Amino acid sequence: MQTEALMEAGAFSDEERAAVYRAIMTRRDVRDEFLPDEIEDEALWRILTAAHHAPSVGFMQPWNFILVRDEARKKQVWQAFAKANDEAASMFEGEKAALYRSLKLEGILKAPLGICVTCDPDRAGPVVLGRTHNPRMDSYSTVCAIQNLWLAARAEGIGVGWVSIFHEADLRAVLGIPDRIEIVGWLCLGKVKALYGEPELQVKGWRKRLALEELVFEERWKAPG
Repeated sequence: MQTEALMEAGAFSDEERAAVYRAIMTRRDVRDEFLPDEIEDEALWRILTAAHHAPSVGFMQPWNFILVRDEARKKQVWQAFAKANDEAASMFEGEKAALYRSLKLEGILKAPLGICVTCDPDRAGPVVLGRTHNPRMDSYSTVCAIQNLWLAARAEGIGVGWVSIFHEADLRAVLGIPDRIEIVGWLCLGKVKALYGEPELQVKGWRKRLALEELVFEERWKAPG
């Protein structure tokens, strides 16, 4: 009979708890501030290990991490982004359009490491515990892995930027990703000198952080206003 391994479930110490919350509260999306310094292998594998320990529905662990350092391949990824980014810019008008075009989005080329995070919906078979009635639970699990990665990177002093402006077909062609595999995001990773004190889009007036009190409902959905 197998004995279950248990661990203590008590609260962290004050110092440990403060470190966790600091990583959460000071995590930022880095766009253009990357330094050329390489990320040490030990730190990178600690970050990837944190990502791999994310919760996943049915313990299916659907994620893969494609590490891209080759400059020529990163240039191809940037070209795919640039095409989609021009299309995205045309969707905004007036001040929003000007602000959008002013955002520096060169992280794909400047960051020493790119990571394409994918989701394999078939990894645990056709019927997955917890995914029986919501087929997107594997995608949600992969996003949890990205959040773990991001927070671990923050603790290591490494910046992360999430690029989502692509046509999937273009990124598949560059990286040889099969059609059945979902592309969740491209992450730019690298060391940075400093981070914004508040999210960049708030600093630049794109949008303010919503008040938490307006987003927490008791018992039932509450219509806005």
